[in-house]
This record gives sequence, structure tokens and C-alpha cells, in this order.
Amino acid sequence: SPFWILNIPSEEMARGLMKRTVCAKSIFELWGHGRSEGELYASLKNYPVDKMLPYLQSDSTYKVHIHTFNKTLTQAEKIKKIDALEFLPFKGKVNLKNPEHIFWILEDYGTNPNNVPEEPFHLYFGRWIADGQRELIESYSVKKRHFIGNTSMDACLSFIMANHGRVKPNDVVYDPFVGTGGLLISSAHFGAYVCGTDIDYNTIHGLGKASRKNQKWRGPDENIRANLRQYGLEKYYLDALVADSSRPIWRKGMLFDAIITDPPYGIREATRRTGSLKEAVKSVERSAENHIFVSSSYHLSDIFFDLLKFAAEHLVMGGRLVYWLPIYRPEYTEEIIPRHPCLKLISNCEQMLSRHTSRRLITMEKVKEFKDQDENSYLLDGQYMPYRGHNSFREKYFSGVTKRIAKEEKDNQK
Repeated sequence: SPFWILNIPSEEMARGLMKRTVCAKSIFELWGHGRSEGELYASLKNYPVDKMLPYLQSDSTYKVHIHTFNKTLTQAEKIKKIDALEFLPFKGKVNLKNPEHIFWILEDYGTNPNNVPEEPFHLYFGRWIADGQRELIESYSVKKRHFIGNTSMDACLSFIMANHGRVKPNDVVYDPFVGTGGLLISSAHFGAYVCGTDIDYNTIHGLGKASRKNQKWRGPDENIRANLRQYGLEKYYLDALVADSSRPIWRKGMLFDAIITDPPYGIREATRRTGSLKEAVKSVERSAENHIFVSSSYHLSDIFFDLLKFAAEHLVMGGRLVYWLPIYRPEYTEEIIPRHPCLKLISNCEQMLSRHTSRRLITMEKVKEFKDQDENSYLLDGQYMPYRGHNSFREKYFSGVTKRIAKEEKDNQK
């Protein structure tokens, strides 16, 4: 159902929630609900009159809206449903243009547009409190954005990530895989100062081929700063640097209130880190026990454990790390989510990509001060080895695509 019943301690808290969310359309104070009109009316009659009266006074104005999900009602049907509420003690005057109080009848006709029932599955009546921020999805749409890339994050998901990170005014938010800066925009909208790094010089500086259809090369003013300027957020932009996330450039200490990022999975963008043939030859000559082999490839397991280690060291206490973790669904278990002793797992939400693959939005909070002994603690963790299996995520992702194409070709030949 698109309708949820929530228990929220106060109207003030409900309004605060709706100032941030892009997932909810509106929130109401529920006065009554039921599976039929009879049940709805009985529920309304049992609602305490003393809670209704402040909004039904003779010197007040009001109007009643009707919203139906998965069905369209005629104007006559709507008026009939509104008239049926005459038993409620409305004393004020109707004002359709600028009422003091707005009441809604919400009807749920299910989610199947090919089988719409005559009567709703559920009905609700309540007083409107506030609308959510759904319009941000349209106003910050990637389609309208000045500078985009192959992996620019959808606006809705960007705002969800900023909310998971509890981004607030005057925070400092960092994205170590900044790309075209899509995740910086949502944090800046909420008043945070934003910065990032990326290994790709051309993307950071807005050079090279464009990702937009019918455009060959990027223009001189296509860059991250221009994106923030487009939304009036340039004052929150600190900078974006060319850097390798496997070799942190930051001084030791707690620098960031939130780290919000979408690391590369190796599908549309390569997973790379700095290295050279000369370094590779030298590393073979050294002891394998105390040297990390450097190459141009950057395994998924290393990306995520480097990210957790960096967050554990550089987040403030209570700061949050929010990132996407790609998953091959047939092999998924919660045990393969990377962990760190300084970080507590807060939430783990799935977004389906295909039948066999998905990505998990992982939110972690710093709960313990970072010590030197925590730097390589994951190497002793039994969870490190099972997660290394996801280094082959790219091969597994494309094996699913190959199988689907083969099946479609086979079906077409029948």
C-alpha cells in the first residue's frame, strides 16, 4: 500500500520529517480509517471530539480533499463522499482557495491498474499537516543538470543518502569518489560544506568527451562548481581534488561530519588506483609480508575496506558513512557486509538492479575513537575472506546479461 500509519510523538516532529524526506508525499493526523465506508465512519465517531474541536471552530475556514490511489472519481462521486461526512461537527466556513485547515479522504484501490476494484481496500480520513519534498526530485533532476557523467546519481537517491547521513547546516561532507559531484549537491542543499576527490583528472576538471547524448565534447563551464552554481549552492563548495582514495592525502584526525559516496563497481567506470610498472617490479623484490602490491587494478574488496578504514579514522564521533555496495543476489548473506570495530551498522537497504544483482545502501555510524591498532583490523576478521568473492562482481553481472540476451534470442527464434 502507498499509505502508511506511523506513530510520531508530536506534530512538530512530523513537520521536521517532511522538511527532509523526498520519499513521502504528505503527512496527516489520522482521525479515522477502515476497510469500508461504514468502518471509516464508525472509526471517526469514536475519535475524541476534544481533539477535533480546535480545528472545527465557527471562526475558522476549511476544505475537504479526496485522493484516490489507482482510480479516478467523477466530481459527483467526490461530492457525495464529502457530503457523507456531515455527521462531523464542522462549524467553520468552507474556503476552497485559502483555508486554515485542510482535511483529506484517502482511498486505496490497490496497485494493479488492470484489475481496479469497485470499492477501495482501505479508507482514511485525517487533517493535513505538511507536504514532503518530492518537488526536489524534479528541480534537481539529472536531465536538467549542467555537468553529468555516465554514473551521475539520481536526484531522489542523492537526497535519500544525505538524509541517511543526517547532513545538517555547517557540516563538512566528503565524497572520495566524487565524479561529477551529484552527491555533493544534495548535501549542499541541506546547508553542508562539501568537497571530494577522484582519480580521474578529466572528470574533476570537466575535460574530454561528454556523456550527454548529441554532445561530443564537454564545454568550458562543465564542472562540479558549475553544477552547484546552477542551484545557488556555490558558497558551500570547498573544492574537488585529483587524488587516489587508496592513498589518503588528508592529515590524521577527525575532519568530516559525513562521508557519502558511490564507489565504482567496474561496470560503467573502471576501478583503478595509481601505480606503475616500475613500482610493480620493485614490490615483487620486497618481502610479501609487509608490502601491499600496487597495480592499476583496484579490487572491490579493497575499495570498501579502504573506505571503512578511512571513515573510521576521519569521521567525527557520531559521524556517518553512507555508501552503495554491489551484490550478486544468489550469493548474498549479511555476513559479507564489510565491518570495522569503530563503525556501527545502522541500516542496510536494497535497490534491485536486475534479477541477479542489486546494490545495498549501507549506513554506518562512528561509535569508537580510531586507534593505530584498528588500522588493519579487518585483515583478522573472518568477514574479509567471504567478501573477496565480490571482486568478480563485474563478471557475474555480465554473465546475467549474457544469459538474458541468449534467452531472448532463443525465444525470438521460436
